[in-house]
Amino acid sequence: MKLPETPITDDHIHFNPHRGRGVEAAKDFKRAGGTHVFYVSLPAYSLGICPTTADDFAASFEETLRIADLVRTGAGITVFPILGVHPIEVLKYADRLGLPAAEALACAGLDVASRLVAGGRAVGLKSGRPHFPVTGDVAAASERVLVHALELAADLGCALQVHAESGPCADIVDLAKKAGMDPGRVVKHYATPDTPLMPSFLAKQEGLADMARAGRRFTLETDYMDENSRPGAVLGPKSVPRVTRHLLETGAITEDDAWRIHAETPAAVYGVEITL
Repeated sequence: MKLPETPITDDHIHFNPHRGRGVEAAKDFKRAGGTHVFYVSLPAYSLGICPTTADDFAASFEETLRIADLVRTGAGITVFPILGVHPIEVLKYADRLGLPAAEALACAGLDVASRLVAGGRAVGLKSGRPHFPVTGDVAAASERVLVHALELAADLGCALQVHAESGPCADIVDLAKKAGMDPGRVVKHYATPDTPLMPSFLAKQEGLADMARAGRRFTLETDYMDENSRPGAVLGPKSVPRVTRHLLETGAITEDDAWRIHAETPAAVYGVEITL
C-alpha cells in the first residue's frame, strides 16, 4: 500500500554529517514516504563548536542551516529549521565557565536564534530544562533560561519546542501564559499523553490510533540523533512514515487523521505551509 496523498512529517529530527549519516539518513526518511521535517538544532558541541560568546552560537546555527540546505537539495524533502539551546548545554558550560556565565551564554544563544527566526531562516525556537535530577541552583538557572525562551517566542509569535522531564509539565502552561504565549504553541518534545502542552509523540507511543480517532491534536517524531556511535537512537529516520503506513493499512486511522497529524496540526502550530 502506498501512503496517501498527504504529507508525512517528522516533528523532531536531527541530521549530523559530523558524527552521523547526514543526507543519507534524510534519504532513508524520504524513501520510506517522508516529505517534511522539523530539523532541530543539536547542542553546539555536537557540531564541533564550544561556545564562549554569542558569536559562537551564531556559527553553530549557521552550520545547522547549512546542513538544512544540504538535506533539502540532497534528499528532496521540505526542511523547517528549529534553533535554540539544549538544556544540557547549561550544565556543560557551567563546568567550564561557572553557572551564572553559562546561564547568560544560553540566553545569548537564544537571542541569536530568535534573530534568525525573525529573519525567516528558521520557524521556531528550542529550549527546555534538564530531564534528570540536578541541584537547585542549576534547576533555577535552567528555568530562567526557559522563561527567556518563552518570552522570545511570545515576542516573535513563533512556536517553542521544549525538552524537559517526562510527564505533563503542566507548570509550563502557566509560564507560557505569563510570558504572553499561547501554550498550544509550546511543543512538548518526547511527550506523554498527560501533557496539556502541544504533544509531539515518539512514533512508538502507545495509543496513537485511539488519540487520533478521538480527534486529539498531536504530531509525530523520531528524535533521530544521527550519531554513528548510537545507530537508530532514539528511533530510526524511517519510523514516522512506517508507523503511519501501518496505522493506515490496518484501518487504525483514516486519511483525515493522517492529514491532521502530519499537515494541519504542525502547520497551525508553527505557522508554516505543509502541502505536497
